[in-house]
Amino acid sequence: MSSDTQSPVTSPQPAEAGPEPTDDTDPNTGAVPGDLRMSRLLWPFMLASAVGLVPFTIYSTFLVPIADESGGGVAALGQLRGLGGLAALAVGTALAPLIDRVRREWAAAGGLAVLAASAALGASGDFLLLAAFCLLVGAGTAVLNPALTAAAADRFDNDAAAGRAATLITATQSLTALLAAPLVALPALVWGWQGDLWAISALCSVLALYFLLRGRRKAGPRAEEEEAGKARRPGYLESFRLLGALPGVVPLILVAMLRTAAFMGYLAYLAAFYDERFGLAPGPFAMVWTLSGTSFFLGNLFAGRLLSAERARVSAERLMTFALVVAMAALVGVFLTRSLWLALPLTALVGAGHATVAACVTTLLVRRCGSLRGTALSVNAAGMSFGVFVGAGLGGVGLALGGFAGTAAVLGGLTLVALALARVVARSPVPSGT
Repeated sequence: MSSDTQSPVTSPQPAEAGPEPTDDTDPNTGAVPGDLRMSRLLWPFMLASAVGLVPFTIYSTFLVPIADESGGGVAALGQLRGLGGLAALAVGTALAPLIDRVRREWAAAGGLAVLAASAALGASGDFLLLAAFCLLVGAGTAVLNPALTAAAADRFDNDAAAGRAATLITATQSLTALLAAPLVALPALVWGWQGDLWAISALCSVLALYFLLRGRRKAGPRAEEEEAGKARRPGYLESFRLLGALPGVVPLILVAMLRTAAFMGYLAYLAAFYDERFGLAPGPFAMVWTLSGTSFFLGNLFAGRLLSAERARVSAERLMTFALVVAMAALVGVFLTRSLWLALPLTALVGAGHATVAACVTTLLVRRCGSLRGTALSVNAAGMSFGVFVGAGLGGVGLALGGFAGTAAVLGGLTLVALALARVVARSPVPSGT
């Protein structure tokens, strides 16, 4: 997009970039706090982010006993899971501008309250209530995740620190995805999957109350100042228009959607590939899954740290381009190789590459979008939800037409398009004042 779209509104000055930093902000705004210090400041956001992934983890882990309880069958219960993605897409897009018009803490409290209600409904085991559970979890996380990411970024004035805070939230999510299954399986030995859901419902309720009170506590000394800031914020439809006018933001969101489609399509058929090509049963394959999850977590963590350096050796745009090339080559290589010992490191590279791209996208959205970062992160999350379904569907088409080579071609093609869009982002001017 051309630079003539830049204006004082579309490229907000730092003074208007979201809520005023609280006393948690690092006093030296020219430096980026270490990860441990950031974690001490952001632990409520990181905890809430981790909890948000658990309801669907419980649902996936105990799909068979849940199906037995509901009488709906495994296939039918598996299809219900898709309702969550559709709800996330619809709610995330519809409510995106509102994330920037209400207190981040209140938006997070609302998302957590919805998750608490959904977990309580799911614990009943009734088929219709499980459908409501899937819808509400998708809707709740569509609000919760962007609100938490934007709130974490708002704690800091410095762009590098704000981007690092946002990537810490996403790193926490990837670590939770890796560890959540065993963590929910162990308590279930005592109280069953219903007990897991009731426990999550209680925890989400407590966290919702915490964020509600936190938002009210912050309202005191800054109330008039923040009300004045709200008056300057664009309206609902205007937020979408201004977001689309920011240089490089739309291509960034498309990169995130396409990379999610490629990665989730790859994960959807990875177990089947390792079973057919190398004869790995579910037990041994769990180690492959752990390898992939660990590499994704580490890639996200270290990419965020690299991008937050005061004098970064590589720009986020260049790192994103390089990571997409690595991810595309490794993904195609996994599906084409006949050697298990080559497939394993390539599997790790796919995870690390996609995690790096995810960290770059989050960092760039936080830096480029200013006061619209909540809207941008919400639309981005909705786009990634859509990408999950696109990737699984197109990966299946490729598998049906050309086996695993066909899947590699389709998913590699999605990554190639994302790479072209990443080059568009790299050539886009950086908005002034961000």
